[in-house]
Amino acid sequence: MKNKYVLLLSTFLLFVLVFVLQKVVFMLYYHGIYGNFSCADYLKVLFYGLQHDASVAGYFSAIPGFLIIASLWVKNNIIRIISIGYFALIAAFMAVVFVVDLILYEYWGFRLDSTPLFYIQSPANALASTNWWLNVMGIAAFAVLAFILFRLFKKFLFVADHRKGTISKKLISSFIILFEVALLFLPIRGGVKQSTMNVGKVYFSNDLVLNHAAVNPAFSLFESLTLEQNFEKQYRFMPEEKAASVFLRLQDRQSSDSIPQLFATKRPNVVFVILESFMSLNMSELGGIPGVAVNLDALSREGILFTNFYANSFRTDRGLVSVLSGFPAQPSTSIMKYPRKLQHMPSFPASMKQVGYDLQYFYGGDADFTSMRSYLKVCGFDDIIEDVSFPAQFRTSKWGVPDHLVFSKLLSEIKNEQKMPFLKVIQTLSSHNPYDVPFRKKLEDPYLNSVAYTDSCLGDFIKNLKQTEAWKNTVVVLVPDHAMRYPYDIDNRAVDRYKIPLVIIGGALTSKGCIETYGSQIDIAATLLAQLNIEHRAFKYSKNMMDASSPHFGYFTFQNGFGMVTPENEYVFDCETGKEYVNKGKKNENKTKAEAFIQTLYNDIATK
Repeated sequence: MKNKYVLLLSTFLLFVLVFVLQKVVFMLYYHGIYGNFSCADYLKVLFYGLQHDASVAGYFSAIPGFLIIASLWVKNNIIRIISIGYFALIAAFMAVVFVVDLILYEYWGFRLDSTPLFYIQSPANALASTNWWLNVMGIAAFAVLAFILFRLFKKFLFVADHRKGTISKKLISSFIILFEVALLFLPIRGGVKQSTMNVGKVYFSNDLVLNHAAVNPAFSLFESLTLEQNFEKQYRFMPEEKAASVFLRLQDRQSSDSIPQLFATKRPNVVFVILESFMSLNMSELGGIPGVAVNLDALSREGILFTNFYANSFRTDRGLVSVLSGFPAQPSTSIMKYPRKLQHMPSFPASMKQVGYDLQYFYGGDADFTSMRSYLKVCGFDDIIEDVSFPAQFRTSKWGVPDHLVFSKLLSEIKNEQKMPFLKVIQTLSSHNPYDVPFRKKLEDPYLNSVAYTDSCLGDFIKNLKQTEAWKNTVVVLVPDHAMRYPYDIDNRAVDRYKIPLVIIGGALTSKGCIETYGSQIDIAATLLAQLNIEHRAFKYSKNMMDASSPHFGYFTFQNGFGMVTPENEYVFDCETGKEYVNKGKKNENKTKAEAFIQTLYNDIATK
């Protein structure tokens, strides 16, 4: 018979041991990242990571503790059935967390959080980022790991029958074990200090990847699920009155002074091209790699190129809302998860629709992925062209229809368009991982090759669009949804990780050249609507980049962190570590501004 007093401790320690072994496997799997670190670094990862491991083990051990108490009073077959169900569930959960985290870290650069739960509504699209063989291996690894864990738990942890003894002895034993369960509160909470357990508590190194290895992915997942609901309690840096006062100075001035007019007509047609995973590094015009986005380079020379422009986030669902609604991306969640909140947000397509623009959206993938369809409907798009709008034989990539076919469809619609003026938005997808494009060039890197493919599609589209009657009264806006994590070893907190191009071209454009004003995706709404002479006061975060009197800055977020960039200062704060990652230039120039900005943002989300 298993000793009832040590069984709970055995349960706790076995969970901890499994979590420690998971860290070892994680570092061995990513030997390309961790291969150059010393044994001492590995041991530090395991040592500091014990805080997370003990916390999760504490949570998982609580129910077995109560089962041990119940085994003093209830028949063993009932306890056994409950034990089998509980440990089978825990084994499956741990296997899923370990395998998904192992697969996704390569693509996202941070440990598992609640983000995959948002994408799992569309499993095919959720798996499209990974190779088929990796998906198969992942499923196999899950099955094997879940089986091994369950057998391990069954051998050592199943609760035995402890009903022997007098009632008084059972009561004493119950209180002793209940006290042991209560002690689990200490590792769960992270001790008795004022600060409670959090992801950043295991960070010990200046090298981020070592900190990532120390994180328990199950703990990271639990914390993110908790945080994303308590918006009004997140990112508190200062009294609300001060935050409101600082934020007021960050809003658009809507100056009555003369602002450069970029368009030849009051209501030009607008074509918006949202380029999947493009970044400044793709363009030689922005000091990037030559020979990649050669058409975008050429187009920027014949139009307007914003040279200090930033993506607001690292994911499409977050970047899309920033672009279309002028609403900042969030570091702990995605506003697109909450259709009810989206209904209270403005968008420039909806504003343009109110003054007579006809709207149409083009995307070669599944418009239901990440709740995108509900968002597009809120934006006013009734006509959405998506993967199922094309013949089945056209859907040749994992994500859906390759870009050249979607551009061709867009061109056809423009040629046949009877309603003027129009706003047509196309969202590309072929330059998304796994970069399976119908294109081969002298670019060995698959990401760069996919960018070159989409760039060639863009070049052909513009060339053909110039031959249409619509061109002379059309403006084309080119902007990425987010930047790519390239070079692949770039830190997610690095400022250059978020630099993207913004290019405006078209027959209705009256100017050309480079604009050095700092801005980000949220500023497109105010800038575009101001040029169209459409009211944009509802876009409280968006600034007109052509208005010299407005404050101008680049803003971006990463996983539990944020940055603000101006000519005077680059400021990046990592909330997980509670430390500044960058404070370059005029020291702390952007610190208070960035803090007030994100505090106001989360207050806003909480009230929507």
